Amino acid sequence: MPNSADQKRRLLELLRLLLERTDEDHPLSAQELAQLLEEQCHIPAQARGVLGDLELLNRWGVDLAWDSAQPPRCHVANRTFALPELKLLVDAVQSSKFITKKKSDELIKKLESLASVHQGRLLQRQVYVANRIKTMNESIYSNIDAIHSAIDGDRRISFLYFEYTITKERRFRHQGQRYLVSPYALAWEDENYYLIAYDSRANRIKHYRVDKMVDIQVEDLIRAGQEDFDRFDMALYTKKMFGMYGGQEQVVKLRLANRLIGVVLDRFGKDLSIGRAGEDHFTVSLPVVVSPQFFGWVFGLGPDAAILAPQGVVEEMRVYLQKVLSLYPEPGQ
Repeated sequence: MPNSADQKRRLLELLRLLLERTDEDHPLSAQELAQLLEEQCHIPAQARGVLGDLELLNRWGVDLAWDSAQPPRCHVANRTFALPELKLLVDAVQSSKFITKKKSDELIKKLESLASVHQGRLLQRQVYVANRIKTMNESIYSNIDAIHSAIDGDRRISFLYFEYTITKERRFRHQGQRYLVSPYALAWEDENYYLIAYDSRANRIKHYRVDKMVDIQVEDLIRAGQEDFDRFDMALYTKKMFGMYGGQEQVVKLRLANRLIGVVLDRFGKDLSIGRAGEDHFTVSLPVVVSPQFFGWVFGLGPDAAILAPQGVVEEMRVYLQKVLSLYPEPGQ
């Protein structure tokens, strides 16, 4: 007669087999489960005993569904995540540029463990995204954890901040001196994670690429800038920025072809004042941070978009276009 420890082990191994081996398309009978217990777990089992264990697991909250086959077969009906939800999560992990390839593979493997082995193969087929550029900073996960700890503890952080040289080497900004800021939030924009923080020296809100931060330390200093952040509108901030590049914020008036209304609404939302400019065009005034990235966005819309005001921004756009044009001299010049 099996002892209590053996019965408990059989129950645990049976639950593991159900989670790993069964799904809607791959149910198993009590006899098949008993065979797996003997072959894989080296636990003597019979179909009748397995049926009793399945009934017990069902009473404990394991949702088992049975089919009408003879003998009847069962599978785990409801899991923490359904297969479509896991596919979404896998796609998000794989397509996120800030997650390194190594960490993507690790996370996807963990997500696969939440499905049956059969559905896990479907998730593996989901992960192939051609030539996806991934971040090279493996420390981003500890960075995020340190930032959240500082926010929760109302503390400032210090860190080194780098950029890449043309030889693919890191070069630290500010001559390698540490930045000291008060962290308030993390933002996901333009396929990158950004820290939104208050810089006491500059007396304003700034943002930093999390994957370019190194050696983050939580300092024993209370955060500053709470009043500034209370007035801070994250959604409005990210709408104004192009590629999260800094610059002077201005209200810019544009004239655009009617076909571009969707582009504008997708970028800036529907809370805009739209004016008519003839039958084929409209005008709109937008608060934006004027930068080369903003000019590039307007230029990308082609001849159907033009900056009307203020005149200073019009002049900056003209200089920007002249510099670009100078890179393409006419033949013979």
